[in-house]
Amino acid sequence: MRVEIWTDIACPWCYVGKARFEKALGAFPHRDEVEVVHRSFELDPHRAKGDIEPVLGMLTKKYGMSEAQAQAGENNLGAQAAAEGLEYRTEGRDHGSTFDMHRLLHLAKEQGRQDELINVLYRANFAEERSVFDGDERLVELAAAAGLDADEARAVLADPARYADEVRADEREAAELGANGVPFFVLDRRYGVSGAQPAEVFAQALEQAWSSRAPLTTIAAATDGDGEACGPDGCAVPQR
Repeated sequence: MRVEIWTDIACPWCYVGKARFEKALGAFPHRDEVEVVHRSFELDPHRAKGDIEPVLGMLTKKYGMSEAQAQAGENNLGAQAAAEGLEYRTEGRDHGSTFDMHRLLHLAKEQGRQDELINVLYRANFAEERSVFDGDERLVELAAAAGLDADEARAVLADPARYADEVRADEREAAELGANGVPFFVLDRRYGVSGAQPAEVFAQALEQAWSSRAPLTTIAAATDGDGEACGPDGCAVPQR
């Protein structure tokens, strides 16, 4: 069975949702027969490569909220991440274009290192002090940490056309499937799960996808609807 996950490195709910999905997958009896593929989705596809700003400033503009409200949202996200055993810096992070990261993830997919790279990128963006947007050499360093060849990663970054079509194809496919936010999980092209749902919802989806054949059906939590997610207008601010 294949599970495709549309995500963006700039999306905190993708970071949290990956941990929740992996908790469910770890308990799934057929986990060794599940292939996980990460697909590209840019929350800010029109942002220029050098256009970098503090996360709090970006949030105030996206949501029209005060800086205090934006900081409270980041603090709540930090608590959500901590509940999943993840580190999360609630202050001092940057926001910028993730297009080059997605191109590197396609390189990593060809080499069987995609999950390693996305984990490294998530940690760099959400937990480490040095910005993930600190130039091409920062991305080369992170690619190498994930087991990719540094010179090959550098060559990809130097050629904007490398894997650009693959990134855009993923984004078109997300739109065709009805995904207008991330994370978005598609299980064996039979079931869709929108947002960073609880592990129990992912467990249910895995069981249903394994045991039945049906058109793509979006599964949401019984009481809350879609899980927290990030979309073109920004990321949902947790209220709990």
